[in-house]
Amino acid sequence: MSTDANSRSILVIEDDSAIAEVLTYNLEREGYQVSRASDGRDGLRQAQQGKPDLVILDLMLPGMDGIEICRELRADKETRHMAILMLTAKSEESDQLVGFHLGADDYVTKPFSLKVLLQRVRVLTSRRQKPTGEPDDFINLHGIKLDRVAHQVFFDENPLALTPTEYRLLETMMRQPGRAFTRNDLLNSAIGTDTIVLERTIDVHVRSLRQKLGEAAIAIETVRGIGYRFARELPAKTENA
Repeated sequence: MSTDANSRSILVIEDDSAIAEVLTYNLEREGYQVSRASDGRDGLRQAQQGKPDLVILDLMLPGMDGIEICRELRADKETRHMAILMLTAKSEESDQLVGFHLGADDYVTKPFSLKVLLQRVRVLTSRRQKPTGEPDDFINLHGIKLDRVAHQVFFDENPLALTPTEYRLLETMMRQPGRAFTRNDLLNSAIGTDTIVLERTIDVHVRSLRQKLGEAAIAIETVRGIGYRFARELPAKTENA
């Protein structure tokens, strides 16, 4: 049993009883407190009332689908910080993108590897802790403050003039520091699927974003052969002799 998982609560919203039982069994073995819902509306109610640390959310549900549940949770001040891991079929790629736009933290495709899913759960439950005193609508890391209501970004309290695309790029990466995003991931998140552009277009936007971030540009790391990520930690500064 994982001691780190003790007292962390997870709500599994999944109408396939076999999948729900497998998830419940393995998550409880890891030390999590697990509750279940097989209906979308019941799942939303449990999430709003119980406020679990993580919701594992199937997309196709009776009563209310996962996209609508995600939208409702992110719109409510009491639940917007709740971590959400979506379960999707590979054929539901467009729904995955919609889920990210609405604020889902991660997704796992069916059929899934339990080892992979449990690792994603560990990451989400360990980092998705609201910092004490941190305003509800801000992401603040490495001196960069992103205001999700005003759609404004500050570095060292100075406002940055970002384009809407640059803002969405930065928000996508800052929501999941340390995660490597492919250019296609970022393209779909920041620009959408209804625009015909090349993946390398993202390089142009990232270059411009880095220029505007100035000293904070180091926080956006290039992942060779993949794309980009927002650094969990910055390299230590060295002073010239």
